[in-house]
Amino acid sequence: MKKTLLLLSVLAAGSVLAGCSNDHIMHMKDGSTVVVQGKPKIDDATGMVLYTDENGKEQAVNQNNIKDMNSIND
Repeated sequence: MKKTLLLLSVLAAGSVLAGCSNDHIMHMKDGSTVVVQGKPKIDDATGMVLYTDENGKEQAVNQNNIKDMNSIND
């Protein structure tokens, strides 16, 4: 019984963590496409979208340059 409960707890925790790490894709107004690790964050003070690119490098782009943004794993 304890092993079953432990297994279910581990699976539930893994599912929750996997849901938080959805990659996103941004389509830019200039026609380019950017794949983003995780969910980008918007800095309201500067209007910049902060994200981590495919290579793990922190990047920023002006929010006005983004046409749309979607989760890849939906």
